[in-house]
Amino acid sequence: MGDTLEFSDIYQEVKGSWNDGRLRFSKQNVVYKSSKTGKVDSIQAGELTLAQWRRVCLGHGIKLGTSSGHVYKYDGFRDTDFEKISEFFKANYKVELTEKDMCVKGWNWGTAKFSGPLLSFEVNDSTAFEVPLSNVSQCATGKNEVTLEFHQNDDTEVSLMEVRFYVPPSQSDERQDPVEAFAENVLSKADVIQATGDAVCIFKELQCLTPRGRYDIRIYPTFLHLHGKTFDYKIPYTTVLRLFLLPHKDQRQMFFVISLDPPIKQGQTRYHFLILLFSKEEDLTLTLNMSEEDVERRFEGKLSKNMSGSLYEMVSRVMKALVNRKITVPGNFQGHSGAQCITCSYKASSGLLYPLERGFIYVHKPPVHLRFEEISCVNFARGTTTTRSFDFEIETKQGNQYTFSSIEREEYGKLFDFVNAKKLNIKNRGFKEGMKGKIDEYSDSDDDQHDAYLERMKAEGKIREEGNDSEESDGESDESFNPGEEDDDIAEEYDSNASASDSSEDGDDSDDASEKKKAKKPKVVKEKKERKPRKEKKQKETGGPKRPMSAYMLWLNSSRERIKSENPGISITEISKKAGEMWRQLGKDEKEEWDTKAGEAKRNYEKAKQEFKESGGGATSSSKKESRKSGGKKEEKKRKSASADKDRERGGGNDSFKSKEFIETSESSSDSDHKSKSKRKKKESDEEEEEAVSTPASSEEESD
Repeated sequence: MGDTLEFSDIYQEVKGSWNDGRLRFSKQNVVYKSSKTGKVDSIQAGELTLAQWRRVCLGHGIKLGTSSGHVYKYDGFRDTDFEKISEFFKANYKVELTEKDMCVKGWNWGTAKFSGPLLSFEVNDSTAFEVPLSNVSQCATGKNEVTLEFHQNDDTEVSLMEVRFYVPPSQSDERQDPVEAFAENVLSKADVIQATGDAVCIFKELQCLTPRGRYDIRIYPTFLHLHGKTFDYKIPYTTVLRLFLLPHKDQRQMFFVISLDPPIKQGQTRYHFLILLFSKEEDLTLTLNMSEEDVERRFEGKLSKNMSGSLYEMVSRVMKALVNRKITVPGNFQGHSGAQCITCSYKASSGLLYPLERGFIYVHKPPVHLRFEEISCVNFARGTTTTRSFDFEIETKQGNQYTFSSIEREEYGKLFDFVNAKKLNIKNRGFKEGMKGKIDEYSDSDDDQHDAYLERMKAEGKIREEGNDSEESDGESDESFNPGEEDDDIAEEYDSNASASDSSEDGDDSDDASEKKKAKKPKVVKEKKERKPRKEKKQKETGGPKRPMSAYMLWLNSSRERIKSENPGISITEISKKAGEMWRQLGKDEKEEWDTKAGEAKRNYEKAKQEFKESGGGATSSSKKESRKSGGKKEEKKRKSASADKDRERGGGNDSFKSKEFIETSESSSDSDHKSKSKRKKKESDEEEEEAVSTPASSEEESD
């Protein structure tokens, strides 16, 4: 037999609820660790005086008793475990594991026995049920009755509220009432808080974050009393699980956190943590309300009657001595700014996340404490609101998920190294370098949001390009946009050369006006660059043969239905992606078949195109284009002549007086001039139309 026996999924009853954990029997002690709270019960081997094996609701259980009067009960064993546990107890603890049967008759009349912290109700020397007196919150007496009220547990679906015992009058001993004797035995071990005597010390007006407000804290030997303007709370030291002393990020304040189980209650609100906030600059001189001998005997040098120092040091020192628990402080972790915490948000509230040696704690609203042993995995996720931050997700073994968001990207490296050093399971461990690359990309502006759809479309575009490598581009070639070449040709608003345009044949008056403006305010005029002629776009031929498909497109058309049948429900974009992968995996022989088909289709296209051109295809489109050009020239000449007439009219208005004979002769001469001009325009237009008709054939031959 080994030195230890270990059992998992062992349950311990706590105020009506079953908490699972692990139990270990070793030669030195018995250790039980709760999976829910992480609380450890340790029983030294020399203190064990009682060991009973019993049939209970969850299989079989063990009841252990110690010399100090404490009783521990653990359930969840199998029937086959009895022999090896019994042999281990005999060999190492010198205690015999005895079998004890429970009474299942259902009788409600029996004998009440007080054994340590348990009230045992027995019927014919067999235990019917046991009541842990630490669960009793109140004890009331009547004429022949004793009523026990119990603490409530939020984790249980059904809670026991009270039990009433009928105590018959005793004939033998009349000096003490049996009801009062029963009640005294209950109250001696019950968890009933009674503020009797003076407080050990009092701290005035301490700032409390949860529950919010300022409270006077009165320290009693067995409990803590929070006295506020509205509410009072009494906290037994037995409900304190852990103590934390955490420095604020500003290095000027300190958090003192008290973890409680069960929590304190205010209406329907439960406070699992008591958080006090102190300033480092506050000092205090404290005198305990005890004699020096009592202080030395009770606290064994941990406290002295007169103490002085920072307020947070005094409170933490007193609490550590009375609760008899260690104070947890941050470990070696240091963030990007040198602080021992990370600024983040949890449930839309900003707070601080402290990586500890054995867990994480978040303060302050709502406070969260997560131990490493209850963490299933962690994940580093990209921030949902901005690219300047990331999210830290923690998933527990119970299936709960905690997301701490808005963490600065500079904290990623430190936090990742910390989690990696603690050997926690990281979901995206394989993407550490990729994550760092993402963090580098965060240096871009907030507008640079990650668009998953855009990334997918880019990937599909790449696949299409790879598939169309052999395709010849006979399409129209657009002119590339060169900002440096043409920006100066366009007259912009507020430009000194805004009046400059292609039609530079303005009147003399407009030139004089511009010269006057320049004389008033000289401006530097940029030299007009010679405009380069634009390349004419190749006109798309209508009615011509259709361009041939590439080898990839021919293969895709023949394979599309097969891909759909093999992948039911696949989207159109996914078909393209899948086809690109399949095309790349094809061998040379298979691709050669489709290349041959594509070459044949191309030759047929060239032949059809030549026949189309020989039959006069495409000439109509070019003639239309030339007619549009000639029409544009006519309209431009008309605009020029109209502007010249307006200038002449404005010029005629400048003469002071004209005789009747002069007016008549000028009108007749102008009429004859207009007639001769109109004849010349008509003749020129006829010549241009003849040229337009004759040009398409020659231009088409030159283009060919």
